[in-house]
Amino acid sequence: MATAITVNLSIIIFFMAQKKVSIYTTPTCSYCKQAKDYFKEKGIDFEEIDVATDAAKAQEMIEKSGQMGVPVLDIGGRIIVGFDKAAIDEELGL
Repeated sequence: MATAITVNLSIIIFFMAQKKVSIYTTPTCSYCKQAKDYFKEKGIDFEEIDVATDAAKAQEMIEKSGQMGVPVLDIGGRIIVGFDKAAIDEELGL
C-alpha cells in the first residue's frame, strides 16, 4: 500500500513541476510582489514578465486575460487575474 502512495505522490510532483508559471507584472504593483513572494515561499519557479517595459507582452496579457491590470498569472495555461491564493493553490495542487 505504501508503494502505491509513493508512486502516486511522485506522479503528482511530476505534473506540478511540468506546469509553467508566468506572472505579468509591473515594478510598482504590490499584489504582484505578494504573488512573487508567495511563489518563492512555496518553491515555485516562475517567469516574471514586466508589462511596463514590453508592449508586446502587455498586449499578450490583455489578449489572454481580457484585463489591463496586473498581476495576471498564467499557470499551465489557466489564467488567474489578481493575487488569488486559493486559485493558485488549486491550480498547483498545493
